[in-house]
Amino acid sequence: MVERLTPILKKKDTKMRLAQEVGLKLAVTLRYLASGNDYTSLQYSFKVSKSSICQFIPLVCQAIINTYKPEVMKCPKTPEALDGKHVAIKKPKGGGSLYVSYKKFHSSVLMALSNAKYRFLFVGISAEGGAGEGGTWQKCNLARAITYNRAELPQDRTLPNDDEPIPFHIVVDDAFALKL
Repeated sequence: MVERLTPILKKKDTKMRLAQEVGLKLAVTLRYLASGNDYTSLQYSFKVSKSSICQFIPLVCQAIINTYKPEVMKCPKTPEALDGKHVAIKKPKGGGSLYVSYKKFHSSVLMALSNAKYRFLFVGISAEGGAGEGGTWQKCNLARAITYNRAELPQDRTLPNDDEPIPFHIVVDDAFALKL
């Protein structure tokens, strides 16, 4: 990625300052996108000023989009994305520790599947916060519908210049168990 983004993001050294390396800018941006860390914590992790970080993250994101968009757009359909969110609730009577999430507050997990057009295809609140996203997925109506082929997922399609069909897929994070 550094090689492809360098022509776009490389700055010249001046008498006043040395230009920050493209690899450093990319590393900070990827950490920001992957973790959601705020600029202050990134400043301490990477020893880069907060003002610099807030200047270059949008530029690096735009460079990534401009550089990789032609490749990504070749895909015949955009995958759906599934994620869970812990929603804070009052402690239910008799709930004990079932509703205590790993974030140490009482919650239920909201599970949502959305498409590339920001439309929700599925939303469900059904599990206790202590179950986590993976545990919630196992209990989720959508998981059962997919398992038993009742979810009405799109048919497999072929990519341009290829005759092998690509199956429908859902993008998830590492909280969900991989099933083959």
